[in-house]
Amino acid sequence: MLKLKSLFVVFIVILFVNCSQNEPVGYDDGKPLVSAIEIGNSEIPYVKITTATTILNEPKVAGEMEIYINKKRILDTKIGIEYRGSTSYRISDKKSFGIETRDASGNGINVSVLGLPAEEDWILTGDVFQAPNTIFDRTLMYHYIGYELFRAMGNYASRSKFVEVELNGTYIGVYVLMEKLKKDSNRINIESLSSTDTDAGKITGGYILKIDKTSGSDVLGTHPLSYYDSNWDDDCRYTEYNSFRSNYDINRNQITFAPYGAPYNSNKYLETYFVYDYPKPENINAAQKAYIKNYIDAFETALLTDNFSTNTRTYTNYIDRKSFIDFFIINEVAGNIDGYRLSTFMHKARGGKLKMGPIWDLNIGYGADGRVPVNDWIINYNTYVTNDAWMVPFWWKRLMEDPQFKSELKTRWIELRANVLSTPKVIELTSNTANYLTVNSAIVRNYTKWTGISFDYNSSVNQLKTYLTNRLAWMDSKILAF
Repeated sequence: MLKLKSLFVVFIVILFVNCSQNEPVGYDDGKPLVSAIEIGNSEIPYVKITTATTILNEPKVAGEMEIYINKKRILDTKIGIEYRGSTSYRISDKKSFGIETRDASGNGINVSVLGLPAEEDWILTGDVFQAPNTIFDRTLMYHYIGYELFRAMGNYASRSKFVEVELNGTYIGVYVLMEKLKKDSNRINIESLSSTDTDAGKITGGYILKIDKTSGSDVLGTHPLSYYDSNWDDDCRYTEYNSFRSNYDINRNQITFAPYGAPYNSNKYLETYFVYDYPKPENINAAQKAYIKNYIDAFETALLTDNFSTNTRTYTNYIDRKSFIDFFIINEVAGNIDGYRLSTFMHKARGGKLKMGPIWDLNIGYGADGRVPVNDWIINYNTYVTNDAWMVPFWWKRLMEDPQFKSELKTRWIELRANVLSTPKVIELTSNTANYLTVNSAIVRNYTKWTGISFDYNSSVNQLKTYLTNRLAWMDSKILAF
């Protein structure tokens, strides 16, 4: 009997420890909402964030986050919060935030937020708004639609939820709460790579690389984001610490000038840099840097030297071609003007091939930007824009010269158009998402906050539907002719 009691006590202790590690105080207690704005019968989750000090760009400051559904509290957790973004941080009045869920001691703690897999790192993304009327995404749906489609295609994309946010007693509008892209079994599922993993069996993975700017604490790790308020040079400050450069320029020529030049130097537009995202710059060691750089170089060399008039391919020894095809499709459907050249993630599992994705950052897309015509491929960005500091790498136009790549792309396109990318399904997703935001009056509240005027949201949604309908039809005309 005593033994049973002892086992019971051990069980209770274990249960208590596990709960304390995964559920913050106040979880799902039903406390009624007292909000800064009347939300009526809205079913959209309402997020209240309070901080004792001013939010910084780096480091995160302590705060509390409560989430309510139908005006009843379903989550109450300690957090760390900071501003995030580079260009969007500087130009947008509606800031985005990075959030870490924490325990009472201020340590990161995995929490399931709005039913999403438990993790500690989250993002609240606001559409870019610059007074008086510059709005990148008037529908508020660009990220969400792209991520939902990419996931429906069978890939991982950041799981996202629309929320309304109140910060320190002030309503700040509609946001998208989303998973931060990172190594995690429920996110980018690759192996851990420690600084001691240098033997042949482990050094092959996992890695996450980005083609991206270097501003932001997540990249450089040496300055707070406030440092970048007016210092645009640090968007383009590549170093051996944070990145490595392709051996080939955007025109497929081997580069002969030295890497890591001054920001925005006259040769920068020719270069492609790969930024270390995992392991982080402060953790990746020299052997690991050499391995992943040599791997990318071997892929690029094979891609350039393979003879596409034969059936032999060696570049496929290095990449998962299907992931490249799906990445191409979603960027082109979304008209992602930053696609391929910024916010571009790729990853490599241990013993595996390089995969593109997940998709990320679609706020300048869907035909709204104008730098590339809606009846051309986004991969042709370099045809319309010259000397941008971030150009499209040669990979994509070279891949489109490969009959095997185009054949596989065609097969995949036909498959997707028969289901998840059929025009009716894409338009249905768009309509249902817009209806969710309008029926719950979130659109009115958001635009009253940020513009103070009546906003023709339906017109913006109809423009998005027209773009998607026409874009899918145009891609049909091109891909089915392969």
